[in-house]
Amino acid sequence: MKQYTYKININGVVQGVGFRPFIYTLASKFDFKGSVSNGSSGVEIYINATYDQLKQFLSEINNNKPSLSQIDNITYNKVDNQLFDDFSIKKSDDSGEKTVKIPPDLYVCKECQAELFDPDNRRFNYPFITCTQCGVRYTIIKKLPYDREFTSMSSFKMCETCEAEYNDPTNRRYHAQPIGCFDCGPKLSWFENNIWHKNDKEHVNLIDYAINAIKSGKIVAIKGVGGYHLVCDATNDSAVKTLRVRKNRPSKPFAIMTNDIDIAKNLANISPLEESLLTSPQRPIVLLKTLPEISKKISSLVAPKLNTIGIFLPYTPLHLLIMNKLNRPLVATSANISDEPLCTNLESLKKLENVYDAILDHDREIVNGCDDSVVMVVKDKTVMLRRARGYAPISIKLPFALKKNILAFGANQKNTIAIGFGNDVVLSPHIGDLGNIESVNYLASNVKTFNELYDFKPDIVLHDFHPQYESTKFAQENYNNTQGVWHHHAHILSVVIEHKLKLPVLGVAFDGTGYGEDNTLWGGEFLVCNKNGFERVLSFEPFLLLGGEKAIKEPRRVALSILFDIYGKKAMDLNNDVILAFTKNELESFYTMHEKKINSPQTSSMGRLFDAIASITNVCQFITFEGESGMQLEELFDENIKEYYEFDIVDKKIKIDKIIKSILKEKDKKVAVSKFFRTIVEIIKFAQRDYKDMPLVVSGGVFQNRVLLSLLIEEFPNIYFAQQIPPNDGGIALGQIAIMMESN
Repeated sequence: MKQYTYKININGVVQGVGFRPFIYTLASKFDFKGSVSNGSSGVEIYINATYDQLKQFLSEINNNKPSLSQIDNITYNKVDNQLFDDFSIKKSDDSGEKTVKIPPDLYVCKECQAELFDPDNRRFNYPFITCTQCGVRYTIIKKLPYDREFTSMSSFKMCETCEAEYNDPTNRRYHAQPIGCFDCGPKLSWFENNIWHKNDKEHVNLIDYAINAIKSGKIVAIKGVGGYHLVCDATNDSAVKTLRVRKNRPSKPFAIMTNDIDIAKNLANISPLEESLLTSPQRPIVLLKTLPEISKKISSLVAPKLNTIGIFLPYTPLHLLIMNKLNRPLVATSANISDEPLCTNLESLKKLENVYDAILDHDREIVNGCDDSVVMVVKDKTVMLRRARGYAPISIKLPFALKKNILAFGANQKNTIAIGFGNDVVLSPHIGDLGNIESVNYLASNVKTFNELYDFKPDIVLHDFHPQYESTKFAQENYNNTQGVWHHHAHILSVVIEHKLKLPVLGVAFDGTGYGEDNTLWGGEFLVCNKNGFERVLSFEPFLLLGGEKAIKEPRRVALSILFDIYGKKAMDLNNDVILAFTKNELESFYTMHEKKINSPQTSSMGRLFDAIASITNVCQFITFEGESGMQLEELFDENIKEYYEFDIVDKKIKIDKIIKSILKEKDKKVAVSKFFRTIVEIIKFAQRDYKDMPLVVSGGVFQNRVLLSLLIEEFPNIYFAQQIPPNDGGIALGQIAIMMESN
């Protein structure tokens, strides 16, 4: 049969995962002549072959592709006949529209681990060991295509041995861009007592310094893949307490790193799915139910008052070397000032010099900061709470083609950004809360990164309608072609896109607060979303936030406001935990504030209603971190209590007075909390009665609550909720771009 020259284009996650060496080896097996190269849209192959050979070749690619790769599509066509002397890997072509997916940073593969602990291997104890199947990717890339010259490894000139491996098609490190060794790769340094210690050849001593410091109760800042961790001995009460005091983090739970899955199983109940997540190449933090005897094994200050804990396993060679010698769980929390971005260099880390006692640093630049991912499992379903290292950036296929390039700025909390072009949306890793100038600058740097990586110029810029969101202000100040998207509409549409649903759907959007069409703060919404937008068909009766944002930190204020709504001034004469949380003068002042609506915005927020219930049941009157009241309520839920409270619906408003009065009468807070959770489910059941022909979609930060989500999955087997995209505001940017389906 006659041979032709075929050009093959492969799109997806096909750069930085050993794809070109795989193609080279496969072409050798077929005895093909031609070439393979990285291009702006993926991998580009030229071969001389018959049509039958081509089909066999493509079948082998699909069936045996590298484990870390992901193929979205393969296209091929005949081109002018060309003569090739052999099959070669060509220099990358960075021209054309950039659509290739950026590979995420991944855990150390088994082969590299074996070498890391092999005394006879030249990379024995080398903290930056890597190959085409593991290691840093997104955090070191400056531009596409993914080649060494476009990463922060470009400043490290390969030694002769590494270069030989890099250029050997039969070697596991063939075209492994972060390749290095003791002679030519990144190096560690140690800072303690105002003295820097550097070691150009062996790193073991510096790692021993860190281990000894941790064992002695010190707090060490360790530079990892996407930023620094603050670490301390999780078994040492004094060390954990010191970290809490210095970081001004009184009760928010810390994540811990354990040596291996066996040690994790000694601390928490771990299902097969949770184990697969913990041991996956992505190595996320997994939220787990603790075992009763955990208090004997780690400090009770790691996750105070909670029966859940975040655990993750070592994911870098440096972590492995430390944990292998330390042999005890470590608190490993993001190194940042509260609400500021993760520290990625010594300049930003300097702000924490009163927190850490020492630094274990390295000289490989972190180009793109990336926090740890956080997931949980509910009813055998994975829910992504923070999509970051290992999972991001993510490229999502749209069920329609965008007519223009779109940049979406997301929300103000749990911020992510997204760019959309053609049928693709690329969602950034978790950026964080935009509460200060550092966070806004970090947002700007992420926008710049994405624009440069993809040579992207937006035709339309989308933002939240909330005029005070920093993301909104940044978009409007820096772009002319801006357009607002309603917050809760975006919440629902993000799930619609994730699950490839067709409109219309009945959407339930429960969160802390989001700007609504009537210029009030929504958050307890039932929306019918269709191609013409959405209709608010039901919502919770609004109440006031006494003191505005201060009420978010004080559940007692929310509860008091609701009591004023129900009882008027007589509420001050009630004898309950809400009233007892205030002085008489405070009650008088807040009543005046309530009656005259002074600095007291109106909201229908389910998140704030959770706060009110936490106050009424005296679970907490003040909170120190977002979601604390919901987490505390989770702890009190009793699945054996099946009853719920009566409620009324008047003029498309869910009245809460009967619910509140009933809870005030309960003597057992477990009963009150359990019946409240059941009541929410019953309200959703009621709302769905007239829309049973539509998919039921839920989204918003409240659906991070494990108890509530579990009850809903039981009640509505066909319910759709955010899984791969965070249910919190981390999914808003995707939902904003999804709004464009209405114009298609």
